[in-house]
Amino acid sequence: MPQYAGKVDVIYIDPPYNTGNEGWCYNDKVNSPVIKEWLNANPIGVDDTLRHDKWCCMMWPRLKLLYELLAEDGVIFISIDDNEAYRLRMMLDEIFGDKNFIANIIWQKKHTRANDARWFSDNHDHILCYTKNKSMWNRNLLPRDAKKDEGWSNVDNDPRGPWSSGPCHAKTPTPDYIYEITAPSGKKHMPPEGRSWMFSKEKFAELITDNRIYFGEDGNNVPRQKQFLSEVQQGLVPVTIWLHTEVGHNQDALQTLIDLGFGREFETAKPVALLRRILHIASKKDSLILDSFAGSGTTAHAVLEANKEDGGNRRFILVEMEDYADTITAERVRRVIKGYTDGKGKKVSGLGGSFTYCELGDEVALHKILSGKNLPAYNEFANILFHMATNHTLDPKQIGKPKWFLGKVAGQYVWMLYKPDLDWLKSPEAALTEKRAKEFAEFDNKARHLVIAPARYASQNVLDEAGLAVEYIPFPFGIYQRLSASHKSKGVKDDS
Repeated sequence: MPQYAGKVDVIYIDPPYNTGNEGWCYNDKVNSPVIKEWLNANPIGVDDTLRHDKWCCMMWPRLKLLYELLAEDGVIFISIDDNEAYRLRMMLDEIFGDKNFIANIIWQKKHTRANDARWFSDNHDHILCYTKNKSMWNRNLLPRDAKKDEGWSNVDNDPRGPWSSGPCHAKTPTPDYIYEITAPSGKKHMPPEGRSWMFSKEKFAELITDNRIYFGEDGNNVPRQKQFLSEVQQGLVPVTIWLHTEVGHNQDALQTLIDLGFGREFETAKPVALLRRILHIASKKDSLILDSFAGSGTTAHAVLEANKEDGGNRRFILVEMEDYADTITAERVRRVIKGYTDGKGKKVSGLGGSFTYCELGDEVALHKILSGKNLPAYNEFANILFHMATNHTLDPKQIGKPKWFLGKVAGQYVWMLYKPDLDWLKSPEAALTEKRAKEFAEFDNKARHLVIAPARYASQNVLDEAGLAVEYIPFPFGIYQRLSASHKSKGVKDDS
């Protein structure tokens, strides 16, 4: 969170759909005996009458964190089916704001009919799309393909290139636009009954002069307006129905995993083409993409393909907490980068790229910090407290230049007095003194300053004059007591 808060451009997640057949567990660490009993630590199946409640409890904090990680102009896509679609939509409306809803995309996940279905053959999933700030997000157009250009031709050898034509009449008639048109052959044309032409006489004459009206090869047909391929936008506006012929289906995804040398562990994995569609719409060449339900690693695969295709430098962060994180998720990315031999013995070239595989370290538990145990390193603690104090991400290059300096954000300088040494933290040397307050202020006496410190030995008047505010490091009350006692023994008024 501290390092990437507000920096992620595109988020895609494919969480448990809560169908009752997945056997997912609510495995967050909780201490309340009541909650533990409620969760029961068992796989949540179709007979669990509270499975929808538990699913929402699992998703809510994750969605809140994803919101914090998303950039102001970022976008999130979430795959889901009908089991939880409307509950997810309500949570997203609450967290992201209903005004930031973009679309409910329908993806054709299967192309065959399930004839044994009790009611309907379920052939689609939803992909919900929200932004953090709708006014700041801009989607890309999808690339045109050869099929989209098949209807364009140039039968009259117009120097402006291929064109297609459309009718010149309007559905809603305008009296002044009802008039007779004479074709080059001499044939007279009127608009269809109940309609009018789309243009005034004067505008129609201009279009004729500019060779933008076509009467057919023999100059006898009803007039049609020419539209040139070179003048239309060079891309396609995305639609909300994504067919399997365009973005693949579940069986495509499964076959990809089999070709990569994995088994059938992921029956509902997503095809690479589906993620490529999302990247086409939402990413730039240098975007940061996050998938916190990484599963088989399709998102990373798609990012690497996109970079290979356009020479981009997109980066990805995958998060996976199941025990296959290394053996499948990361291993798939390794094979895609280096190349592999598929199930038919065919060598597949690698896409190139690199990644770092990390595992979670020791928990940074607040009660341990408060007791003085396992004190975090300066830079590690600075990352956390800087973000808590400013809601911005710390630039590690600024730390310690000058001493105790963390960085400047929104016109404010931030400083932190800290060493991972309990004895030092208990000593007067760790406190913000009047001398230190003046030194910090003199660094830029026209700006505001925030000092994060264990305690202070400076009056409020001095801080106000220097333009300094103080945030206290969350250490035990005993430290404050000892500092205060030492402080008082020197006859200095304690106003901390």
